[in-house]
Amino acid sequence: MKLKGVLIIFVALLLVCSALPVFAIGIEAALGVWNQGPQGDMGYKGDSLSLKSDLKYSSTKTEMSGRAKIDMPLFLPNIYLMATPMKYTGNGVRSTAFRFGDRTYVANVPYSSELKLDHYDIGLYYGIPFLKTATLGKLNVDVGLNVRLMDMKGSVTQGAISESKSFLLPLPMLYAAGQLKVIGDLSVEAETRSIAYSSNHYIDIIGRLKYKVFGPAFVGAGYRYEKIKVDHSDLKVDIGIGGPFAEVGVKF
Repeated sequence: MKLKGVLIIFVALLLVCSALPVFAIGIEAALGVWNQGPQGDMGYKGDSLSLKSDLKYSSTKTEMSGRAKIDMPLFLPNIYLMATPMKYTGNGVRSTAFRFGDRTYVANVPYSSELKLDHYDIGLYYGIPFLKTATLGKLNVDVGLNVRLMDMKGSVTQGAISESKSFLLPLPMLYAAGQLKVIGDLSVEAETRSIAYSSNHYIDIIGRLKYKVFGPAFVGAGYRYEKIKVDHSDLKVDIGIGGPFAEVGVKF
């Protein structure tokens, strides 16, 4: 886990939140761990490589993540910030030669690879007017727009042969979420971010149970799934990533 990097990002989120106390009417921040299970394929110009059978990525990997929500007054949109690291590495060998980028990798010789899909979200959203009031504070639904900045990299190395491709890809996404107070301090939440264009699509779904333990502190747990199909600058990624997560946070 890239603990240091995520902690830096989380502190940055808190600094952003603290910079808006005069305007904000509510702040929620959380730090968590997500047990990711990647499946699918990656390729760069050449052959499609299976994450499982060709690249030998672990079936699960735990990474940290951070998020912060800032409720704004009057007509100002609310703000949602989130950081999600994703990086997979492995060592494999194939019985047949393959191409990655402009390089040809020979058969029956071990190679190493890396796939990075770190992403950072900035969302602006509004709650549906009067719904929370009409349900006596039990139900709230949010809708808005989200920009996801993808820090992507794919690389394969075999001895002196090495090829890689990396870039930053901004993706505008639709955002929708709902929060339902079940009983007492227990609530159920769901979030979705999605985009589809050309033959590409990206959907991120989060389901969460959240419990207020004392004061502003809460704990949460749930399941997160991302389906990523992106072909950009000849780097093709078609994978699904899912797994449970847990988090701790505060809400003022």
